Amino acid sequence: MAAELHVELVAADRSVWSGEATLVVARTTSGDIGVMPGHQPLLGVLESGPVTIRTSGGDTVIAAVHGGFISFADDKLSLLAEIAELADEIDVQRAERALERAKSDTDAAAERRADVRLRAVAVLR
Repeated sequence: MAAELHVELVAADRSVWSGEATLVVARTTSGDIGVMPGHQPLLGVLESGPVTIRTSGGDTVIAAVHGGFISFADDKLSLLAEIAELADEIDVQRAERALERAKSDTDAAAERRADVRLRAVAVLR
């Protein structure tokens, strides 16, 4: 069994993160899933939520992911997201304003996106 897996987190408009990891936790339509080296092959639909990547170097990378797919085979994990942002790229004040605006406009989709962004940032704190 390999000690690490290669991870590619890609959004529709850019490559967000790529590297070696020991664990990735993501939310799928079937629930939260943790993928480690040697995991059974899988293909799933990503739900909006934070994705946690434990790198081989011991760091933790958090990303806010909004929809997409997850695929794993041969110790290669692909997260193909509609929208994805690393937590350290998120402007907290802007996300908080977006959440308040979405609540007042009763825009459930915008509220969910802003909430996911804020949850991703909260994990880092």
